[in-house]
Amino acid sequence: MRFRQFQQFVAIAEAGSYRRAAETLFIAQPALSVSMQKLEHEMGAQLFERGARGVTLTAAGHALLADARRVLFHADQAQRSVRLVAHGESGSLRLGFVGSATYALLPRTIPPFRERYPDIEVSLLEDRSIALLGKLKNNAIDAALVRGPVAADPDLESWVVERDDFVLAVNHAHPLAGQRHIALGACADYPFVMYSPGEVPGLNSLVLSLCGQAGFAPVVHQEAVQVQTVVSLVASDMGVALVPGVTRAYTNPHVRFVELSDTGARQAVSLLLVTHRNSGCLPIARLRDCMLE
Repeated sequence: MRFRQFQQFVAIAEAGSYRRAAETLFIAQPALSVSMQKLEHEMGAQLFERGARGVTLTAAGHALLADARRVLFHADQAQRSVRLVAHGESGSLRLGFVGSATYALLPRTIPPFRERYPDIEVSLLEDRSIALLGKLKNNAIDAALVRGPVAADPDLESWVVERDDFVLAVNHAHPLAGQRHIALGACADYPFVMYSPGEVPGLNSLVLSLCGQAGFAPVVHQEAVQVQTVVSLVASDMGVALVPGVTRAYTNPHVRFVELSDTGARQAVSLLLVTHRNSGCLPIARLRDCMLE
């Protein structure tokens, strides 16, 4: 028996007429009758009874109808699954991210992405930038959201998906806490909470570069890895720090954020989406497009 015969059989059963089924299927009625005769021969049973008002199912026809509908349903599902995968609208995506990506980027992009592509299963993993790049190289994740800049790698490619200004974080009792704007050079005599050069080299180099442009080298009293930890250390009065402006969305009663007048602080911080170069993972391309919109 042929798949097409099941479609024709169900169409006749639902229409109650060979003529109406033939019109629905866009085939000639005699051809439809011949096809059903062949199906009945292959099944070894009469499936329809003809009457003045059309056709009705025999007991054998009723027995076949449920199975035929299931066959058509599963065939349709199989076709849909293949189509979704082929167009990058189904599958799985393992996305690594740094903690500060949760401030704005992930809440802004993941919900609409999941709504647009409900058949893509997204699993998230938080870690440090260097660790995430290592996991990406080892194929433990499919893509990573990390703080830029990152070292050039011939096996990886990246896109800037968020840019932000650096702002100064100070303890609420700090002499600079009441300022709305300040030049970074005014912080030269204050201790800094710095990003670890070994764990967060991108942010570390950016802060050192900005301080150098302002004419001083920061005196580092404490190092940290995560932006959230840096803010907590500022709240503990361990020093001042430069943090992405989006950090202000998660206020701490013991911390004040002061905008910097230095032009170099504008759009200085970036989040990068990093993947394998020429990755064939279509869900990654769909996520990238959503983040770049």
